[in-house]
Amino acid sequence: MLSIAVCDDEVMECCGIAGRIKEMLREMKVPCMIRQFYSGWELLRAADSFDIVFLDIIMPGLDGMKAARLFREKTSERLLIFISTSREYVFDAYDVEAFQYLLKPIDDKKLRSVLRRAVRKTEVHSREFIIVSREHLQKKVFLDDIRYFEIQGRLVTIHGTGGSFTYYERIGVLEKELQGKGFFRCHKSFLVNLRYVDAYDRQEAVLDNGEKLMIARRRYEAFCEELLTYMAKSGGSV
Repeated sequence: MLSIAVCDDEVMECCGIAGRIKEMLREMKVPCMIRQFYSGWELLRAADSFDIVFLDIIMPGLDGMKAARLFREKTSERLLIFISTSREYVFDAYDVEAFQYLLKPIDDKKLRSVLRRAVRKTEVHSREFIIVSREHLQKKVFLDDIRYFEIQGRLVTIHGTGGSFTYYERIGVLEKELQGKGFFRCHKSFLVNLRYVDAYDRQEAVLDNGEKLMIARRRYEAFCEELLTYMAKSGGSV
């Protein structure tokens, strides 16, 4: 399922573009989730991992080009599609590796063509993800964006590269869903993504951002084995 963001400070414009995208993807039989944002800051604060971002350039406060640069600091893989009434920023779009630059009013034929190419590109670079739910909001989270899960009873917090997200889930269900995908439950409270482990000892694992997660004594040997297996599969030297 594609996860798409549409960011435009004009509310009606934003709703209209999102509606047209949804309808075109429905015709193409491509399932999607679309979220709307009305400022660059609002988009950047979202913890979602979007496949495609449609971004207006001329916005008050944080304009689209500055928002795109900050967005690129988080990820280099998402597709950025600029939408603007001006051609002035076309060459600036290359600096943030924009996928496309669309002029308003957006032509239906052009939009449909861009969507087809964007869908093909995301399919080529498909990434594993899970869908989590909270308060009727369904959220797509890419596994390689998750550093670790923190478990407190039925409450699960995803700690990712773009922020945190809390929802309700049974840990048994989550562990089963992530089996064989590079995650290990190193402690009753933590399910860690092994790709982010930089160092470890018998008490804790140190992640790439400096965070430390406890390793339960009885899980230490299994943790070492899982980490070495993961490194070998990922091309590391062990």
